[in-house]
Amino acid sequence: MAQLGWQGVSVSEERIERLAAEVEEGYDVSELRRRRGRRPLGTAPAEVVLVRLDPELKAALIHRAQADHTTAGEVIRQALRSWLHVA
Repeated sequence: MAQLGWQGVSVSEERIERLAAEVEEGYDVSELRRRRGRRPLGTAPAEVVLVRLDPELKAALIHRAQADHTTAGEVIRQALRSWLHVA
């Protein structure tokens, strides 16, 4: 019987058993891919700032991000840099 795994992908019992066997054998750490994490946004680690948006403003933000092929966060950062006159 198939089970739902990561991101809703069906995983068979056979696949689960193969993965379990692979884990039990162990991994060569030198072969594991390094994860880089998020790229730096400035001169120091970035902080998360929570902001409440009304539905119209959020819709406009999402529309602008999609039109510019970027993220809502990047649109907000660009707007703040422009409005605050900082690089």
